[in-house]
Amino acid sequence: MGKQGSRRSQSVATVPVALSVAGSDSSAGAGIQADLKTFSALGIYGLTAVTCTVAEIPGKVSQIEPASARIVREQIEVLAKNFPITAIKTGLLCSAEIVSAVAKSLRGIDKICGSPIPLVIDPVFVATSGDPLLEPAAIETYEKELFALATLITPNLGEAQRLLGTRIRDRRSMHRAGKKLEKRFGTAILLKGGHLAGSRAVDLLFANGKVIEFSAPFVRGIATHGTGCTYSAAITAGLAKGLSLEDAVRQAKKFVTDAITRHFRWTPRSCGTVQALRHW
Repeated sequence: MGKQGSRRSQSVATVPVALSVAGSDSSAGAGIQADLKTFSALGIYGLTAVTCTVAEIPGKVSQIEPASARIVREQIEVLAKNFPITAIKTGLLCSAEIVSAVAKSLRGIDKICGSPIPLVIDPVFVATSGDPLLEPAAIETYEKELFALATLITPNLGEAQRLLGTRIRDRRSMHRAGKKLEKRFGTAILLKGGHLAGSRAVDLLFANGKVIEFSAPFVRGIATHGTGCTYSAAITAGLAKGLSLEDAVRQAKKFVTDAITRHFRWTPRSCGTVQALRHW
């Protein structure tokens, strides 16, 4: 029994650990539910710090109930003291107070570990449905306190436009926008171009003054939900395993594309209709 238990402990200890700081999605297609599914699929043990509870289905956010900043900080700090976290991601942080609390907690984790832990920030400002998720004060707190800690920031076009105050209409303007964001925040930027018209979904990674393109066929006719959460979680999983940033993004791009292609499609029932959800 003793030897067998020891072998099991060693096996568990070799599994990389990643933390998601994000909201809870009742339909389980986005937020911490999507992150945990993604971590598990990619061989990562996932931890969570819940920032808010979101009552939603694909295409509609019904209500958001924030957690207290105090409990968010407590979740992060107790996990950091008891698990060997090797990468972290943030999703919906809900309020300026929570954004600030998360930034303080993450700075504390770096002090505990003696070196920065890779941090992927998915700046969830607007839901896929178009519903706004953050007040302007919260976005300003991202810019002042949280972005400086990031290894990678993963805005979609709408979020990049909100940060820059300019329209992004095509690949050329994507290049300009990504370079501006990298310079402004002093960290790598993955600008996601899935909302541009065209036959391919193209994302651009701006890191160390270089631009790397990641492209996949655009999958049409599917109402996606939580794609950005899954993408950033998959990148975080790669970093947790020790992959380079470029390799982590490449793995994640393939994972998300495959997940969209192999989506669930729920059959409409009398109690309501649910749009397609991804399957991984």
